Amino acid sequence: MSVAKLEYIWLDGYKPIQSLRSKTKIEHDFSGKLEDCPMWCFDGSSTEQAPGGSSDCLLKPVYIVKDPQRKNGFLVMCEVLNPDGTAHISNGRATIEDDDNDFWFGFEQEYFLWNPDTEKPIGFPEGGYPAPQGPYYCSVGARNAHGRHIVEEHLDVCLEAGLNVEGINAEVAAGQWEFQIFAKGAKAAGDQIWIARYLLERIGEKYNIAINWHCKPLGNLDWNGSGMHANFSNTVLRTCGSREIYEQICEAFRPVVKEHIEVYGADNHLRLTGKHETAAIHEFKYGVSDRGASIRIPIGTVERGWKGWLEDRRPNSAADPYKVAARIIKTVKTAKVEEAVVA
Repeated sequence: MSVAKLEYIWLDGYKPIQSLRSKTKIEHDFSGKLEDCPMWCFDGSSTEQAPGGSSDCLLKPVYIVKDPQRKNGFLVMCEVLNPDGTAHISNGRATIEDDDNDFWFGFEQEYFLWNPDTEKPIGFPEGGYPAPQGPYYCSVGARNAHGRHIVEEHLDVCLEAGLNVEGINAEVAAGQWEFQIFAKGAKAAGDQIWIARYLLERIGEKYNIAINWHCKPLGNLDWNGSGMHANFSNTVLRTCGSREIYEQICEAFRPVVKEHIEVYGADNHLRLTGKHETAAIHEFKYGVSDRGASIRIPIGTVERGWKGWLEDRRPNSAADPYKVAARIIKTVKTAKVEEAVVA
């Protein structure tokens, strides 16, 4: 390939919700391999990541896929480093302790397609609200399914890029949708979610439709918020065959509710109310097939003889999947059940 367009993508330093940033680097005779993506820099003073007097931050390429929307293009997910090569404080990916990729993650990313002119989801009339939620979940037809052309285009480009998208569906509110991504390895799962978010944002530009990642964009109205449910497993969960061990792992989450909520997305108190298929934000409970629990034990896990995965339903749609995965891994490792499996 003579000329390649490398779109370097990173997370900025804005709080409480980081945003995606990107810029294009032209490379000649590019191999298409990650190891041939050079380090690059950017002005951190423009992204809340450095002072103006010492503004350079480094971009370390960590994941690459083909860019299905640009000829000779590649999407390059990057970690942000300080000038001395250490991880920047905004770098959630660097906090993941899963070097052997024993942990697998499946994220269910919900979002609203948002009309920036009306400041409402598409499908909402300008002067009021549509019929109450109920007919929109997994719906079909112009009365209930809004924005399918955007969602289908997003699915196609994600698959063409090589992302492991496992499905899409319309969600319970008008204009609300979901895609699911699975990967073996926490870093890979986070990389793919961020690339998929990036592609969705870029498609939205084409149609002048914003993507609203906020967990409760409709406020206190009687509409569901948006989550990013985190399905996770490790070798123990996939092979133990023991309800007792599953309960030991679930119980490890009980004393660290605060630590999890801190990285599960901003404004989660608006969403985790105990209503609309959520558990209350400061409570902790788990149960089989319970969508009102903090952690749901899927019925498929039970049917497989307690060999499967768990679903943490608390992360919200704007959460950083890197930080969510890092916190889940840390908590699961405190359960110390590996010895029980061997015994």
